[in-house]
Amino acid sequence: MAERKKKLVKTIKVDVDKCNGCRACEVICSAFHAAPKYSGNNPARSRIRVIREPLKDIYVPVYAGEYTAAECMGRDKYVIDGKEYDECGFCRASCPSRDLFKEPDSGLPLKCDMCESDPTLEKPLCVQWCLNDALVYEEREEEVEEEEKPEDVEIGLESLVDKYGLEKVMDSFARMSKSKKG
Repeated sequence: MAERKKKLVKTIKVDVDKCNGCRACEVICSAFHAAPKYSGNNPARSRIRVIREPLKDIYVPVYAGEYTAAECMGRDKYVIDGKEYDECGFCRASCPSRDLFKEPDSGLPLKCDMCESDPTLEKPLCVQWCLNDALVYEEREEEVEEEEKPEDVEIGLESLVDKYGLEKVMDSFARMSKSKKG
């Protein structure tokens, strides 16, 4: 029998009606996640993206979720103000069918980490920098079944194996191991 325990769930609530498309959230996110921190700005590395519908001037901020090794089967359509949208446009996952939420150089999946840092921030920077309050940080407790989750390193390795194959990743790892020891 699985044990149930309380877990703190952190989310960002998006109010599409308030978003004006300024993309400050993308800029601060990419700067926070630059190495070293704040040393550059490349929105392709941002864990939040603003999807734009130019004809209606609608902006939808979407922040990165979990990595998935396979494409989903959902191809639902959504109609908003008479305009039809593909389900992928609002999806938070990093998956093989699109490059959204993947690190541009390595192809590794990106996931929103709510700007985890030391010292801990009161709320993620995208929320702090949102001038129109379109992004609202929320915390709530949920009762969940305890499950083991793969570590970020395992997810990254799995993504590399999916992209390049196990043999090529193992060869690269072996070369890197030798160069670090010698």
